[in-house]
Amino acid sequence: MKNVVYCIAFLIIASCNNRKINSITNPSDYETYLVSSPTETTSKYFELWNSKIKPDSVQLLSFPNVAGEYSRFFKKTGDIKYLRKAEKALVKAVEIANINKAAYRRALSRNYISQHRFKEALALAEEAAELGGGKKNTQSLLFDVHMELGNYDQAEKYLDSIKNMSDFGYLIRIAKWNDYKGNLDTTIHFMEKAMAKAESSKNKTLLLWSYSNIADYYGHAGRIQDSYTYYLKTLELDSENAYAKKGIAWIVFSHEKNGKEALRILDAVTENYNAPDYYLFKAEISAYKNDKIGVTSNMDKYYSTIQRDSYAYGDMYNAYDIEFYLNHTQQYDKALNIALKEVVHRPTAEAYGLLANVYHKMGKSKVALELVEKHIVGKTFEPAILLQAAKVYKANNQMNKVAELKLELKGAVYELGPASEKEIEQL
Repeated sequence: MKNVVYCIAFLIIASCNNRKINSITNPSDYETYLVSSPTETTSKYFELWNSKIKPDSVQLLSFPNVAGEYSRFFKKTGDIKYLRKAEKALVKAVEIANINKAAYRRALSRNYISQHRFKEALALAEEAAELGGGKKNTQSLLFDVHMELGNYDQAEKYLDSIKNMSDFGYLIRIAKWNDYKGNLDTTIHFMEKAMAKAESSKNKTLLLWSYSNIADYYGHAGRIQDSYTYYLKTLELDSENAYAKKGIAWIVFSHEKNGKEALRILDAVTENYNAPDYYLFKAEISAYKNDKIGVTSNMDKYYSTIQRDSYAYGDMYNAYDIEFYLNHTQQYDKALNIALKEVVHRPTAEAYGLLANVYHKMGKSKVALELVEKHIVGKTFEPAILLQAAKVYKANNQMNKVAELKLELKGAVYELGPASEKEIEQL
């Protein structure tokens, strides 16, 4: 009997120790950042320049300055209306500008990238290139747009054209290029160099970008403690940064399997931040907790948000909408229409992965297989897409290829989320 008691005690201690080993986050580290108030969506600077805009105004400087403030409000609130207001101001600037024409086109192009209007963004970037002025900025922009469109040969040419190992802009782009190529260690190496540049410059914007992005890359590499550290560093600079809070919530959920705490973090974020995809994250956590009411509630919030501002969102949430119609409402025809549109709009491996998944769900596994082999395998290293590819291979009884992907996917459970562990085992 004494031996049994000792064994039980040992198991309890071992369990506690395991929890401590797995536990990286501590609510006391981020608690103060969860208390927030509605973001100010005006400023003296904004009011000054906005007051200069009148009907038929030709006050050129007013428009880009007001657009910059609207873009800042969008980043702070997640409210799509500010991104669209920024667009409106930049369109006016492009229309009336007689000087710095290329710069205003670049600014509007970047706004369109944020809206996932990539072909329009490319057209403006090419106009900027023809106009001249700010050549390096235009070449950097063209790299960004071509990467989004999956035009990787063109993107590489523009990357080569701006090569400068001392330049922050080049370093973050060569990091992105290596991430696309699946070279994660090299990606992190260049991002750390870029971060060092940002730290030496003490530029808050560059620091925020560096810390939040390096946190993501560390997470992909399984360096969860480093990821957490840099999300906290992001919040030290910007206590309202929703992206960093979402990153911490992911660590709490995916690494520590603490759905309750992850939801508490996200609930605090969504009080004042309105991006629809946060509801899908909450639905994913609810599903893991087997909370059907939570799943339905958050899916409904996602859908109502998207429908309320469907014109403003445009194509920004196509990928999420496809998953919504496939997995929540089983409206396969709607999912297919959006997926076909997305492939035309943005012919990347990611878009083809969505389309292949739709055909797979519809029982058209042969069609899905053709897409996987032609557009996905060997063209992306994204675990979520490879997981869907493995399911397609399984449906076509190509178990050797399933086994190859399964081995790779086992190392990506953190990135995919805890529910993926069962999915991978069932392949």
